[in-house]
Amino acid sequence: MAVTAKIKIVNVTVSKQVKDTRPVNLDLTTVRFPLPAITSILHRISGVALFFGIGVMLYFLQLSLESKAGFERVLELMATAPVKIILWLILSGLLYHLIAGVKHLLMDWGMGESREGALRGAQVTLFLTAIAVILAWVMIW
Repeated sequence: MAVTAKIKIVNVTVSKQVKDTRPVNLDLTTVRFPLPAITSILHRISGVALFFGIGVMLYFLQLSLESKAGFERVLELMATAPVKIILWLILSGLLYHLIAGVKHLLMDWGMGESREGALRGAQVTLFLTAIAVILAWVMIW
């Protein structure tokens, strides 16, 4: 014995007057990130850049350890302006990543968790990085 059921579908429209405050078209160029967010994003970017920079540094290390001629070749390469700039960029990324990493460790210990503390930490991070990067430039050139 087969049982058949009829289902009646009824279109019901319930209109409710609710103001939709969601943005229709979010223009990303108008979004302003706070300074702590920018430094956090830069910390991640510097980590990725270091991942690739380590490859360059390992190549120079491998070449310098091959032989005396390889070591002299590395010295010749490091005397050229493009290689100096690449080394300075890698060192700058390393210095920023180190300083921002210390800031993150301090935040893990409960220091600078307020808005004001986070802003001050981001400012100190950028200031110390600027000094370190300038000193690295002087040392390389």
